[in-house]
Amino acid sequence: MNKNITLYTTTMCPVCRMVREFLSNMNIEYKEINVDLNPIVRIKLIRKTRRLSVPQINIDGEWVFGFDPVRILKVLNAKAN
Repeated sequence: MNKNITLYTTTMCPVCRMVREFLSNMNIEYKEINVDLNPIVRIKLIRKTRRLSVPQINIDGEWVFGFDPVRILKVLNAKAN
């Protein structure tokens, strides 16, 4: 699956850890950006999505918020077609 997947996280987020483990267990490659370490990215992310919470996952331009494995797979499958 050759998708552009970016996972936005924070250091102490247990739900972020769940998403990370899910993606890894499914052998889905992704880029992780910890917004605790990059406040400029955090501000841009909030402006773009209008959400303060993490995790936020961008899959080829489509957003998935929180830990929603069904939606993650649905978006990945839709982008594969």
